[in-house]
Amino acid sequence: MDKERFTRTLEWNGRRLTVFDITALEREGMADIRRLPYSIRVLVENVLRKMDGRIVKTEDLEKIARWRRTYQEPVEIPYHPARVLMQDFTGVPAVVDIAAMRDAMRDLGGDPRKINPLVPVDLVIDHSVQVDAYGTERAVEINVAREYERNRERYALLKWAQKSFSNMRVVPPRSGICHQVNLEYLAQVMVVAAGPDKDHALVFPDTVVGTDSHTTMINGLGVLGWGVGGIEAEAVMLGQPYTMAIPEVVGVRLTGRLRPHVTATDLVLRVTEMLRARKVVEKFVEFFGPGLASLSLPDRATVANMAPEYGATVGFFPVDQVTVDFLRLTARDEQADVVELCAKASGLFADGSHEPEYTDVLELDLATVEPSVAGPSRPQDRVELGVLKEQFAEVLGCRYGSQPSVQDLSTFMEESGCRTQRLRTCRPLSHRFFDVEINGRLSRIGDGSVVVAAITSCTNTSNPAVMLGAAILARNAVKRGLQVPAHVKTSLAPGSRVVMDYLNASGLMPYLEALGFHCVGFGCTTCIGNSGPLPASVEEVIVRENLNVAAVLSGNRNFEARIHQRIRSNYLASPILVVAFALAGRIDVDMDNEPVALDPNGDPVYLEELLPTQEEIRWMVKETVRKEFFQNQYASVLEGDALWQGLEVDESVTFPWDPASTYIRKPPYFDGITPEPSPVQDIQGARALLVLGDSVTTDHISPAGAIPADYPAGQYLLSKGVEPADFNSYGSRRGNHEVMMRGTFGNIRIKNQLADGKEGSLTRKFPEGREMFVYDAAMAYREEGVPLIVLGGAEYGTGSSRDWAAKGPNLLGVRAVLARSFERIHRSNLVGMGVLPLAFQEGESWESLGLNGSERFTIRGLEDLSPRKVLTVSAERPDGSVVTFQAIARLDTDVDVDYFRHGGILPYVLRKLHGEG
Repeated sequence: MDKERFTRTLEWNGRRLTVFDITALEREGMADIRRLPYSIRVLVENVLRKMDGRIVKTEDLEKIARWRRTYQEPVEIPYHPARVLMQDFTGVPAVVDIAAMRDAMRDLGGDPRKINPLVPVDLVIDHSVQVDAYGTERAVEINVAREYERNRERYALLKWAQKSFSNMRVVPPRSGICHQVNLEYLAQVMVVAAGPDKDHALVFPDTVVGTDSHTTMINGLGVLGWGVGGIEAEAVMLGQPYTMAIPEVVGVRLTGRLRPHVTATDLVLRVTEMLRARKVVEKFVEFFGPGLASLSLPDRATVANMAPEYGATVGFFPVDQVTVDFLRLTARDEQADVVELCAKASGLFADGSHEPEYTDVLELDLATVEPSVAGPSRPQDRVELGVLKEQFAEVLGCRYGSQPSVQDLSTFMEESGCRTQRLRTCRPLSHRFFDVEINGRLSRIGDGSVVVAAITSCTNTSNPAVMLGAAILARNAVKRGLQVPAHVKTSLAPGSRVVMDYLNASGLMPYLEALGFHCVGFGCTTCIGNSGPLPASVEEVIVRENLNVAAVLSGNRNFEARIHQRIRSNYLASPILVVAFALAGRIDVDMDNEPVALDPNGDPVYLEELLPTQEEIRWMVKETVRKEFFQNQYASVLEGDALWQGLEVDESVTFPWDPASTYIRKPPYFDGITPEPSPVQDIQGARALLVLGDSVTTDHISPAGAIPADYPAGQYLLSKGVEPADFNSYGSRRGNHEVMMRGTFGNIRIKNQLADGKEGSLTRKFPEGREMFVYDAAMAYREEGVPLIVLGGAEYGTGSSRDWAAKGPNLLGVRAVLARSFERIHRSNLVGMGVLPLAFQEGESWESLGLNGSERFTIRGLEDLSPRKVLTVSAERPDGSVVTFQAIARLDTDVDVDYFRHGGILPYVLRKLHGEG
């Protein structure tokens, strides 16, 4: 097929712009384009433009252009994203892998320069700043200084990559969160690429894959993008097509508009709850309907950001006038003109004139959304403010007493040391409070005390409406004489430097600072576990009394032990409610009926008295969010500060590995690699390393957060002369496989049934039945030549797209994971590392089959693999009896099978590039 006949050439500003017009397919009778969801239309354009008859064929175009509402079996297409987005936690191991591939290519006798990004790569350093200092204007400088002290080696690696790899940009620290930088600066919506001459350009939709699951935030701008594993991203960087199954698309029809005091955060928590219940895993979600017009671009980005939380691959908002207006606001006027012209000419601009077809349509009246939080450990567990207090009582396993008297309330206030009282309901029966002194300030804490209140993460911290709303609430609280209790660790980590510009321009920043919400840095901080230490006195009481304390954060993730290992209950909330709960000092407050706090005269202050009006917020956004702020902040964003500029790095073809480094080590993935892979063999006599339940997240599997000194990773660092104070986090040591493999399955809240359900990184080694650390057991099995498997439940691998959740098991010797179901990204990551994802047959599980992990497992049928092949698994019990059952190999595509045969994506790509000479 001659694809050129589907092009159109437009005149703009003295240039000729050529686009691929997918509506021409309709005119030629090939497909009904008008019926397609807009997210599918982007894929149609991609396949049409990339069609070459070899990698992308006419039948691939027919498959996607004739999209079906439902698919019984996967139908795959090759997809070529325009660029790759990384953050530094996932970017460091990716750079390490590519550097190691250069060494491997050299060892195979090839040219190491062939290992180089072939599509544009942007890496934003935003995951490494930790909240060590807070509550002072010096906090940001202290935290950044500590960030460089801890991460100098990592940053030097990234700067080396910027110098030594072509097609890679690195956005230095203190620039903002990668998704917000993507939204405000990196994304083009329509890419203007070089044409045959300087006056002629090819224009096509901006598309992206990212190594952070919240890459979906860019869907709010009409850019199709989602999170993939680091290893998948590396393959895309190296020019490989991303082979994907054509998705079903669930439409969410929005009507009405949000009521006063209801925020985009409340909306996304409702959407997350609704779509999790609908089960949209591995599906696209697309928003449409008359309610779209009332949502600002930042509101849309908030909803798109949390697609991983509702389980979808994307949460897509088509390009429309709101998109174009946002490009103008963010100082991209010429790009806005190009987007409006070319998106319309390509059939990709949504004007609301008709509604596409969808796999299924869910209806949501925005006027029905209520102020809410989500928790205590899952983002889909939405709790309306009015019932939060009762919900937390259930978490504690207690109940509330009868209506209190005024005298009871005064006594309660005196006992609790916090600023809440209950005028309509009473405290939990047998509630306990304990004295605590924080830097000379006295307070009292107990179950339900808020010890962390953080305005943090990409979800909310660059949405002007909620940020300015939080600042107005702070102003109103300060004017009423309210203060935040001493036991609450407060922080503000904006997603963009522009946030500080408009907060300062509003004149409201001093009020946030008066309540302790000083800027602590520009990065993810609390949402990814970089909340920093609690005051020692607070942590001592929590541990001694086994308290269930709370964190309130404006993030998107609140899994067990993620925010802080001593905080059991974590609630997601808007920045406005983060400030409110910080003032209350407790989570079990009925904000609808009870005061947030008492003023200095003892009078109650209710939330409704502090909340900003919609008119206030709209006026403040209009007056303070200015185009010149974006223009100024992004003009020199790639230059970095003096600390970045002071990093001395030499350019070289291969990386100069330092064998003494405890941060960057050459990984063993390519050791002994041969030009051709060995045949795949059945797995014989494997042992279960862990037996796990439902909803095991990548936070449970992948090392994250602090490194305990008494765990194998901490012991390794001690053996290398690293003091506990300098351990840093697992995330910062992702470039050292020795640390990461020791921390795999190392979450202090993971419950392995082989360890009798105890929490922590423990297992039982067979046949002797001895309890030991997971890492130690894996190494013992390796010495004995015993392969390993993991038994899991439903939704195995939910959460962030952590490549180490697959790399770690690979290095521990895990050959297969046998679970009831898998989260999309983690399944792909397992395949990408040569670990077999196996799914029980419908209705079966390790429990229903009577397995307990003491068995020896044999998996047959691997020698002749095909997509989704049914394999035979035999489990021999210690008494000699055998359980035999069927399981589905979740190698969903032919490419998955190829990757698995080669031992993963990276060996596959390396052999392919080497074979091309």
